[in-house]
Amino acid sequence: MEKIRLGRTGLLVTKIGFGGIPIQKVDEASAVGVVKRALDLGVNFFDTANAYTTSEGRIGQAIAGRRRESLVLATKTGARTPDDVKAHLKLSLQRLGVDYIDLYQFHNVSDQASLDAILAPGGPLSVAEEAKKAGMVRHIGVTSHQIDFAKDMVKSDRFETIMFPFNFVTSEAADELLPLAKAHDVGFIAMKPLAGGMLDNAALAFKYLFQFPDVVTIPGIEKVSEIDEIIALAEGTRTLTPAEENEMERFRKELGHNFCHRCNYCQPCISDIPISNVLISKSLFKRQGPALFFASRRGMDDAMDKAATCTECGECEERCPYHLPIREMLAERVKWYREEKGKYQEALAPQ
Repeated sequence: MEKIRLGRTGLLVTKIGFGGIPIQKVDEASAVGVVKRALDLGVNFFDTANAYTTSEGRIGQAIAGRRRESLVLATKTGARTPDDVKAHLKLSLQRLGVDYIDLYQFHNVSDQASLDAILAPGGPLSVAEEAKKAGMVRHIGVTSHQIDFAKDMVKSDRFETIMFPFNFVTSEAADELLPLAKAHDVGFIAMKPLAGGMLDNAALAFKYLFQFPDVVTIPGIEKVSEIDEIIALAEGTRTLTPAEENEMERFRKELGHNFCHRCNYCQPCISDIPISNVLISKSLFKRQGPALFFASRRGMDDAMDKAATCTECGECEERCPYHLPIREMLAERVKWYREEKGKYQEALAPQ
């Protein structure tokens, strides 16, 4: 598989990497199996995080016995204190079953307070730099959902890589962040290539990203069939046809910018509302149609009932890196869902 240089890290990584979030959702054998399939297909870049519950451990099981030098392992810490970074790093090494991590990233640095805490003298970045000197970490990166902070962090020259959402709907990185990263020789890692699952046309999503030669894309992989499909796309034609360009434009108009990216930083909700499930309901409905949607989404009734109890505390909106009006969107989805379900039930009723 094609490999590219990941900025000044000098690491040669496959253009398609493995995003480790979804393997939390399946059983252990399935999770280990999908990681092994990615390895067998030639993928060498695996991204996970301390916060992804079982993900690090499952990747660790899958890579056991593989040549360590053939792998590029990336993980993350959301810690903002030196002691917590030390604890997270120790646990990540243990879970992955390795004695060093190729790329250690500071997770979701999207506000000034987080950046100040990480860069403080003797703070989290200093801990990572000491770990680098000790050989436990080879390179240090950062992830963000806020473009202004992402640009500032690239320009600081304190980080060797930047991970940022990038797809043909959320494409703001193409204009400024990508050229800036190239100018500073900072490796660029594209998360959310399918816009958090909102884009159901993998061919469009990946063919768009393949137009950017210096970008490593890390789709979240849950099933063997998914990694098989994506690798096949990577090995096929990468030129977008006029029809595909038109389809991309249709998606852009349909989604706009006010949509849930399913990062789930809004959680936990004090009312136990599954926020992202509620917010993506319209998209699922459009793709599946009423019959399949209401037949396969029995849990949606409960989700909408909970959404109707929203206390409007606003904590979710404070945590949302995309600054979505979540309270307003929840109320709108509840109203929409009840109306559509009423129409569906009325259509089924005997005449």
